[in-house]
Amino acid sequence: MTDLFAWGDAGWGDEILFGALTTIRLALVSLPVGLAIGLTVAALSMARSRVARAIATGYTTLMRGLPEILTLFIVYNGVGMLINVVSGWIAPDARPPELSPFIAGVAALAMVFGAFSAEVIRGAFTALDKGQTEAARAFGLRPVQILFLVQLPQVWRLALPGLGNLCINMLKDTALVSVIALDELMRATKVAIGVTKQPFTFYLIACLIYWGLSVASEVGLARMERRANRYVGKR
Repeated sequence: MTDLFAWGDAGWGDEILFGALTTIRLALVSLPVGLAIGLTVAALSMARSRVARAIATGYTTLMRGLPEILTLFIVYNGVGMLINVVSGWIAPDARPPELSPFIAGVAALAMVFGAFSAEVIRGAFTALDKGQTEAARAFGLRPVQILFLVQLPQVWRLALPGLGNLCINMLKDTALVSVIALDELMRATKVAIGVTKQPFTFYLIACLIYWGLSVASEVGLARMERRANRYVGKR
């Protein structure tokens, strides 16, 4: 069994490590993109415009109602077809560019994360004490100053537990990207199983890696929550 995980040509250790690093990179890139989508959709959902609120509601309803793997297939195949059509118009004789599985995975994961995080962020905004906003206006703060100095720090504290759960779920959802041939941890595990015919061994090591990444994420999120709440209850 030791030879199976030896580094280099003798085993599968380097492939599994590369897959784990790709999984981490996929999650780290998807997270800020998804947060940006979530903030945008949350802002639309609280806007005065009915059209903006309808767009936000439609987006969150659609994305939360679709299975993540179906969203991934739609993004990868749909955007790929769109690229082929557009490139055919621009340069009919040229070979159309291919959509990167990594980019497709980031887009799909970020879109799903953005839909769920938008509801968490919106809930945090509605939980804010309205009196603080009114007091900030009384002190002469502009709306942008109120947003960044008064509201967002408290929204971050209130939304962090929910966003943390979504981050861990997204980390596990990266395994779905293996279906579009991205060499992340789950795909590397499947390739190793196909060659060695030892599913229990490699699925076990994959479980341990995912578990380790989840524990590390939980530790980091716990520290962030403690820091965000360090002044709560103190006078």
